[in-house]
Amino acid sequence: MEETTCNNESNGGAAAAAALADGVEGECESQSSSASLHFVLVHGLGHGAWCWYKIRSLLESSGHKVSCLDLKSAGIDPSNASSVLTFDDYNQPLIDFLSALPPHDQVILVGHSAGGLSVTDAIHKVGKKIHVAIYVAATMLRSGFSTPLDVLHGQPDLSEFGDAYEIGFGLGLDHPPTSAIVKKEFQRKIFYHLSPLEDSILASMLMRPAPVIALQTARFSEGPEADQVKRVYIKTVHDRVLTPKQQDEMVKMWPPSQVFELETDHSPNFSTPLELFSILLKASSRSTLGN
Repeated sequence: MEETTCNNESNGGAAAAAALADGVEGECESQSSSASLHFVLVHGLGHGAWCWYKIRSLLESSGHKVSCLDLKSAGIDPSNASSVLTFDDYNQPLIDFLSALPPHDQVILVGHSAGGLSVTDAIHKVGKKIHVAIYVAATMLRSGFSTPLDVLHGQPDLSEFGDAYEIGFGLGLDHPPTSAIVKKEFQRKIFYHLSPLEDSILASMLMRPAPVIALQTARFSEGPEADQVKRVYIKTVHDRVLTPKQQDEMVKMWPPSQVFELETDHSPNFSTPLELFSILLKASSRSTLGN
């Protein structure tokens, strides 16, 4: 398992940003000379396809195909989170999309945060459609939340922030909560503390409640291609949602082929998009060469 660290802080100087941009431009030129890749980007809890706008722009500008999906009740999907009670239902848009690809097509599947659960579900169900799976500050559990240890390492613990969630009880107050969203006053502090202010404001306008029953009960049966799909993990060192320790434990429990590190918050798609873009290309390129 290889480990690589990117030390570019989100508030670095113009010279560092320019140097990084030059390097990324070189990688774009290198990638454009090879076959175009198809990236499928999956959002995390409460977010939607919109959260990938920076990464989509960079990838498409470098000649790659990009598909950003809204899972059920997320983004512009019309479903209400309280009506989504199983993970299979929540993740069906991704499984349907991958299943509908032409027979020999494969994608680079990227999941952020709780989107890692969606990636793992896809590995088990339609692994033959995935060239490489990339987890970005994401929940990476082979069987989902099947054991107390899985919950400990894979579920965010935001208790240090106090009463951080706004809870919905779609089945009635005598039943468990069906939806949850981090309150607006906590969102920047928890998700985006190293991200540009305009991105955290955009997110506060677009985030929607997430289907908590569906997410908390995500458990996966072993698929035939589970050990054949190459996985890459991108660790976020200053993460306040999935702590570095939690990320390390998940990597230990289900080791990927590569681990990269970013000196960023939970949202490198906002805070360090150039660095994240560069890692996505490196991870995809190495996987291509490894076949």
